[in-house]
Amino acid sequence: MVSAPEIVREAFHKRFPESRDCRIFRAPGRVNLIGEHTDYNLGLVLPIAIDLACFAAIAPAGQGKLRVYSENLRAQQEWPMETILNATPTGNWGDYVLGVAQQLLRAGFPLAGADLTIYSAVPAGAGLSSSASVEVSAALALLGGRAIEKKDLALLCQRAEREFVGVPCGIMDQYASVHGEHGKALRIDCRSVGHQAVSLPHDVAVMVVNSMVKHHLGVTAYRDRVRECAEAVHELRISSLRDAGSTELGALEGIPLKRARHVTTENERVEAFTDAAAAGDLAEMGKLFVASHRSLQHDYEVSCEELDFLVDTAIGLDGVYGARMTGGGFGGCTVNLVAPADAGNFAQEIAAAYKSVYGKVPQVFRFVPDGGAQEIF
Repeated sequence: MVSAPEIVREAFHKRFPESRDCRIFRAPGRVNLIGEHTDYNLGLVLPIAIDLACFAAIAPAGQGKLRVYSENLRAQQEWPMETILNATPTGNWGDYVLGVAQQLLRAGFPLAGADLTIYSAVPAGAGLSSSASVEVSAALALLGGRAIEKKDLALLCQRAEREFVGVPCGIMDQYASVHGEHGKALRIDCRSVGHQAVSLPHDVAVMVVNSMVKHHLGVTAYRDRVRECAEAVHELRISSLRDAGSTELGALEGIPLKRARHVTTENERVEAFTDAAAAGDLAEMGKLFVASHRSLQHDYEVSCEELDFLVDTAIGLDGVYGARMTGGGFGGCTVNLVAPADAGNFAQEIAAAYKSVYGKVPQVFRFVPDGGAQEIF
């Protein structure tokens, strides 16, 4: 089986045969264990970096252009270097790379003409941070080994997505891709932009099920939720929902109350999950997963029929401690805590149940926490 680095290297030389050698950089995707839709509210999240990643192969080029080829899409875009600083979005995949290049220039990193090939093993639209892994791998490739603090790299890539691509995302995805640690989850404080490493119990498997659907509502609903949370903040006269507690929520009603209630209780669940993981309390970890999903389902209203089915089915299977949707919602993935001995049966049973109702075969992954972004060749 051909490895992902070999795929991107071969694709690079096929597309840009005049380049004799290239450097390859890797940035992982992530799965968020708990703490959903809290990052852009400056709250707490608990992701792991995963062993599915985006790979960027790069070499200098003398034509004064940045040429970028996507092996996944079999498509190429290019921009004269002198136009990048003042470029505007085009609305397609190239914006993720172009936005990063623009942010690097604004941060004082000179860029020269280059050929860049991208290949990603992270499923697009699955809620596993495929876009952040593109941004981080492209940024490292364009930096070419120049020093940058990890936190600054994550913030730079976040700015590219917020200011250029136009998605009002929090810091979690880029931060997890940059800072991932082998065998550890990251409890990220999205206000201070720092983290602590969290060990997970050895006797649990993290299983992710891709529903293979992504409803179009998710494109606008994400922005709607950001706006609704901002409305709650305005009504409460606080700086962010991170500062809201049960007393403050009493001043809200309707949609602002539901959105704020999810964010505040979800932050509490991240803290409780961290404590339960330290104690090896798998039953409590599972209960917190399910409580998180119900909050996302009813208060934040970002789940969908397929995700609810996967969660409701999973928690009835042997060896499953808990299940919840992960990512932005309206499709994408669920994350499940499963006894390792039952992991194989879980994968078969959840796939069969889902196919019988929806006619689709879901992807099922078993992930262990992986390391962060780096140059590999």
